[in-house]
Amino acid sequence: MQMIKPTRTINKLMSGTPITIVALGDSLTQGWMVSKGYIDFLEQMLRMRFPKSRFKLVNSGIPGDTADSGLYRLMGDVLYYNPDCVFIQYAINDAFSGFTEQQFKKNIKSIIERINENADTDIILITSDYIGDNDDNRSVERYYQQLTVLGEDYSIPVALVHEYWKKKIADGIPFESLVQYDGVHPTEEGYRLMAEAVMKIFEINEKGHGV
Repeated sequence: MQMIKPTRTINKLMSGTPITIVALGDSLTQGWMVSKGYIDFLEQMLRMRFPKSRFKLVNSGIPGDTADSGLYRLMGDVLYYNPDCVFIQYAINDAFSGFTEQQFKKNIKSIIERINENADTDIILITSDYIGDNDDNRSVERYYQQLTVLGEDYSIPVALVHEYWKKKIADGIPFESLVQYDGVHPTEEGYRLMAEAVMKIFEINEKGHGV
């Protein structure tokens, strides 16, 4: 199945049209306990991939945040900036804060619909990281599946960070090198892989179009 692309955002990045990208999420968006989080790496990658680009990337990640809180602060922390593209990254805190999968899905759906009602913007859903071969991860991945369903329902891209991590681990990168002492938050290397997974959404072919 062909990956859905944020075509308008890609075209603006290619042409040098000034745009604003806002990243909504939890500590993985904020970049907890590292000098460079995924937003920092992603900014570098976007500028390298699109040398004409003129964009501002706003980090609206808050440690401990859940999707219901993201919905609550959407106006002040996202829509206030009149964004051309919005990243939405949640799941792990929701899974372990008592929210059911369907409650999580409902909250993300409400965020998507609120954005669509108030702005003409691309939306990209982003899964969080892979947290190991254990029951906690199997639980979290059911929440990631809800993001995939919503991506299909609304025809918006979903960056499957956890799947990208699994592939890199299978290729030989030690899981322990990607997470901090808590086994959940990424190291800088983990955040770099997270940014690489999101960059897959922005890949273009030789003719300059999304692939």
